[in-house]
Amino acid sequence: MEPPDVVPVPAGIGALPRFALIDGPSPLQPVARFSTALGGGAEVWIKREDLLPLAFGGNKLRNLEFLVGAALAEGADTLVTFGRRWSNHCRLTAAAGAKAGLDVHLVLSGPPVTPPGANQRLDELLGASIHVAATDARADREALGERVVADLRGAGRRPFVIGIGGSGAVGAAGQVLAGLELAAQARARGLEIGTVVLPSATGGTQAGVLTGLRLAGSTASVVGIAVAAPSDELRPTIAGLLEALEPLAGIRIDQAEIELTDAQRGRDYGVPTEAAAAAAQLLARSEGILVDPIYTAKALAELAARVRDGRIRGTAVFWHAGGTPGLFEVA
Repeated sequence: MEPPDVVPVPAGIGALPRFALIDGPSPLQPVARFSTALGGGAEVWIKREDLLPLAFGGNKLRNLEFLVGAALAEGADTLVTFGRRWSNHCRLTAAAGAKAGLDVHLVLSGPPVTPPGANQRLDELLGASIHVAATDARADREALGERVVADLRGAGRRPFVIGIGGSGAVGAAGQVLAGLELAAQARARGLEIGTVVLPSATGGTQAGVLTGLRLAGSTASVVGIAVAAPSDELRPTIAGLLEALEPLAGIRIDQAEIELTDAQRGRDYGVPTEAAAAAAQLLARSEGILVDPIYTAKALAELAARVRDGRIRGTAVFWHAGGTPGLFEVA
């Protein structure tokens, strides 16, 4: 039996530059009391991406191993990326840059908040330079980002620009390895996973995990819970990522396998919902595990709803993508 920490890397992904940020698999843990509280119709496990090693953890470290690797291979001295003030990707980019010896500039949606929120304070502690747009309009953030990059180049710096969420094909390659890792852990424990439920914001995690599971021979469905863009906007993004991953992973995934729902998205991105708060409380009080209200709690709420009404049976995995500092964000 293959041990869970041995991950077969597809040749196309293995050829990509990579900077190590992760020192081993994230834990796969059973949550028996949580499963019982949902009625016992499914055996729920949690993939603890929140326990990855840097800056409170989070699944975006998977992407950043390859993105930082690409930056170093290109001779960059600075990382520039974008997000909301609570962005896990931005926080982890700051951490990855610190570890790699690269300067980091983060361009955040506004308006500025006083005092800064938890993630922005962590960004600053990690040494990132913060640029906050005047409003929360995407156009304002993009315009500010263009000025930041132009100023860096004008000063003779060599910036490497990472898109929102780091979820292009290079970043998503890291999530393919996460899917392979999960399949290896399941084999080692004798688990036959039927469903994986994960939050889906920019699509890279969903595309990568689905690809990795199929590479490993798993037939588990991967259900993405849209937490940012609505599913009709997110679906073509995931489809494009699956296509872009094909030459890297050496496997073609049918777009019909993209499962998405808006059921827990709520009024808007970053706005908590009652169902998410209830699911987060149940997990905290049954297992002592915390999830943030912006990303993971909404996905957890959908898993809970599907277990309770019988849509999910057997063995299910909840993908805890991280984001714990979101618990301490200002409203």
